[in-house]
Amino acid sequence: MATTSSLLLSTLFLHSPPPPSSSRFSNGSFFNPSPRSLSLYPVRSKRCLRILSKLPLDDTDNDDSPLLPRLSAAAVKPFLLLCTSVALSFSLFAASPAVESAAAFVVTTPRKLQTDELATVRLFQENTPSVVYITNLAVRQDAFTLDVLEVPQGSGSGFVWDKQGHIVTNYHVIRGASDLRVTLADQSTYDAKVVGFDQDKDVAVLRIDAPKDKLRPIPVGVSADLLVGQKVFAIGNPFGLDHTLTTGVISGLRREISSAATGRPIQDVIQTDAAINPGNSGGPLLDSSGTLIGINTAIYSPSGASSGVGFSIPVDTVGGIVDQLVRFGKVTRPILGIKFAPDQSVEQLGVSGVLVLDAPPTGPAGKAGLQSTKRDGYGRLILGDIITSVNGTKVTNGSDLYRILDQCKVGDEVTVEVLRGDHKEKISVTLEPKPDET
Repeated sequence: MATTSSLLLSTLFLHSPPPPSSSRFSNGSFFNPSPRSLSLYPVRSKRCLRILSKLPLDDTDNDDSPLLPRLSAAAVKPFLLLCTSVALSFSLFAASPAVESAAAFVVTTPRKLQTDELATVRLFQENTPSVVYITNLAVRQDAFTLDVLEVPQGSGSGFVWDKQGHIVTNYHVIRGASDLRVTLADQSTYDAKVVGFDQDKDVAVLRIDAPKDKLRPIPVGVSADLLVGQKVFAIGNPFGLDHTLTTGVISGLRREISSAATGRPIQDVIQTDAAINPGNSGGPLLDSSGTLIGINTAIYSPSGASSGVGFSIPVDTVGGIVDQLVRFGKVTRPILGIKFAPDQSVEQLGVSGVLVLDAPPTGPAGKAGLQSTKRDGYGRLILGDIITSVNGTKVTNGSDLYRILDQCKVGDEVTVEVLRGDHKEKISVTLEPKPDET
């Protein structure tokens, strides 16, 4: 059947406009145009053409004899066009009996991705179910009706830590919330409870009651062996656009930023040029293998949008904090129990160190005898002790003091060197735990 159709096609030709002289086609036929007539001289299958044109058969099979009478071109061309269309359609279907739909004629070129693109796509698909969307709700009272309403006052990102429903995010994402809601990758929403938080390191842990089959904990890596220049990937919900992927590299290591809540420094922070925007806070920073290496927490930008300088808390710091929050609901961190002056004020005095403004008598420093700043009977300011070193390590500002205390434990006895008046003294202080926060 396919052969017959092909022969039919080989005898039918349309040519507009006609060539100036006779032309030979690849199948051996000649086309001989004339101003008002059309002549076909086929080499093969003249019988098929006679049938189609409903002309009487000619016993002669001579190539020199005309097959069709000389007819008007206006009458022949529509008929030949119709026959060509029918024969073409019939030959396409008859040539492949297995084709059952028109989709067989659509040729789709498979999308070709590079190896690194495939790896990025796979990383996103595998880790997206671990990333959640957190909505911070606050109670507001309507000024006219006095009705109490819950309105969203912020949003951020987070990720699933374990199958028990613990969600890790930044503290500033949940700060001031009356209620919290967590939306998983399948758009299911759950009310969340605060398990604990660490204001100093900007880390918080929530918990949701979700089926375990919906919880996919994120794989946790290490941040101690990171290198500048290696690829990183950030997944979050910038500006409320859920599950957005941005890529970049590690731009720097061992940076230091201050906690938005307490001003306490956070050390060993990862700097990246991966786009981090409002809403990305609390989301994971992943390496090329898809393991967690940090929590996206801050950006450096005058406009508030990504400027290519983002910061992530390293996972080695986060892991210890989360473990304490899950087990005890709080982080036990040692303190001296003092309030000190801003660094700029001390610099104006022309001294180097930490000026003690207040040392409550019930705190570790007050018990050890550190003196606070006060005024005499005439209103003159009497400076308190200025801490210049702790355990032999020089202290020039508040960040240095915090950095030293982060390496100590509750109950440790430290030697604090202070400048009191015009002389220096060394005082032993026993560190105590930080009071509980609500």
